Amino acid sequence: MKKDVIITIRGLQFVQSDEEMEPVEVVTPGEYYKKNGQHYLLFEESMEGFGETTHNVMKFREDHLEVRKKGLVNVHMIFEENKKTLSYYQTPFGIMNMGIAATNIQMQEQQDNIDVRVDYALNLNENYVADCTIFMNVKSRDSGEFSLES
Repeated sequence: MKKDVIITIRGLQFVQSDEEMEPVEVVTPGEYYKKNGQHYLLFEESMEGFGETTHNVMKFREDHLEVRKKGLVNVHMIFEENKKTLSYYQTPFGIMNMGIAATNIQMQEQQDNIDVRVDYALNLNENYVADCTIFMNVKSRDSGEFSLES
């Protein structure tokens, strides 16, 4: 995998009360590297209406995903199969206590492509919110399979 990548992150949130799925998708350029058997992604994220950005660092392997956000949004989330983790999610709108209980983590790695899927239960301020799924795809920017124009 090359250093310059295109990162696609899609999330599906299943809300228990009305069985609705709320999809969210982010496609962004980023940097990739692998060190000591772990994959790393670095990218910037902006929120509409705010000038400040958020710096993201994602570290993952077959059974573990760690997400650190610093800037406009601050959080350190850990997704580890069959474990519950707690963190504080700081946004411009306030701070929430967030619990994550990952139930399934899958990763498929090819030469210029990595796919990751994480299924988890989400709690906010000690209340169950939803069962969620994150789908992440990382492709070398020059793989020819994707362009920022599409």
